[in-house]
Amino acid sequence: MFSFFKKKPKPVETAIPSPEMAPAVEPPLTPPAVEPVVASPAIIAETVTIVPAAAPALAEPAAIVKKSSWAERLKAGLSKTRDKLGKSFAGLFGGGKIDEDLYEELETLLLTADMGMGATTHLLKDVRERVSLKGLKDSSELKGALKDALYDLISPLEQTLNVNDKKPFVIMMAGVNGAGKTTSIGKLAKYYQSQGKSVLLAAGDTFRAAAREQLMAWGERNDVTVIAQQGGDSAAVCYDAIQAAIARNIDIVLADTAGRLPTQLHLMEEIKKVKRVIQKALPEAPHEIILVVDANIGQNTLTQVSAFDEALGLTGLILSKLDGSAKGGVIAAIAKQHPVPLRFIGIGESIDDLRPFNSKDYIDALFD
Repeated sequence: MFSFFKKKPKPVETAIPSPEMAPAVEPPLTPPAVEPVVASPAIIAETVTIVPAAAPALAEPAAIVKKSSWAERLKAGLSKTRDKLGKSFAGLFGGGKIDEDLYEELETLLLTADMGMGATTHLLKDVRERVSLKGLKDSSELKGALKDALYDLISPLEQTLNVNDKKPFVIMMAGVNGAGKTTSIGKLAKYYQSQGKSVLLAAGDTFRAAAREQLMAWGERNDVTVIAQQGGDSAAVCYDAIQAAIARNIDIVLADTAGRLPTQLHLMEEIKKVKRVIQKALPEAPHEIILVVDANIGQNTLTQVSAFDEALGLTGLILSKLDGSAKGGVIAAIAKQHPVPLRFIGIGESIDDLRPFNSKDYIDALFD
């Protein structure tokens, strides 16, 4: 049986041989009978379960500092994109005749925000129709028409992720190296804990040297159990994590996977294996497959979404690092060209800076 300690114990790790990375025999359907959870004999790797101690209570601060609202933080996070457009939009919507020259300027601004040609063409067509239908004459009235058109385009991406129908609800995370996948997992754990959910983390990124330690640190920070492995098979870790979650009656499993580029075909095959093994551990899982994409890459986001969707069948996206990007308009490009639901957006380094995507809040932060 697993033991919980008042003080954080030092995990004891047994040195074991690492299995080869090439996919071998996948784990059988039969779950382990007793804990600790052990991977399939075909994988031959002992699992180490880390149960972090609760964080000590913090001393009362000398003065209470008012925390910014999410809307304020989102506005600050989108400041680079907004600053890139702000002065131009102010001049564009400052008054004057709506004519072809104005539409050309608007097209340039939308492309500058990295909305892409497809979304820009769509928005311009929509704005023209609204101007004609409402009989708008002055450019100061164009801002409202553009905001409404953008809302109609991106609002279908705003779909709340329901984690209440299955238990454990298994979320498989994917992404390229450096996209912020492991950090997003830590923030998601905190988000679901705040909703009263119990969470378990699977340290399935067995390729990157520091990934296991990074996820363990997030586990300690959130007081969440992490299932890790000294060996090198991502599928085995995810299999064991699901079995542990079933045994412990856990609400949500967040399964990390190794970062990979869509062009690394052998690694794309490996992540398909991870999905298959998760399905063997729990037939209807994974219930959600989320791709984490970095907002800084702009239009390259579409290439990643397309490739991972083809390989895994994506059900959601996380757009990270919006605070460091001037390409916040890429959400419009996703909505137009590959509309996978945008579950969460990240706008900072704080553990609370990952929230569900809200199209109205995003548009207000972008324009106002």
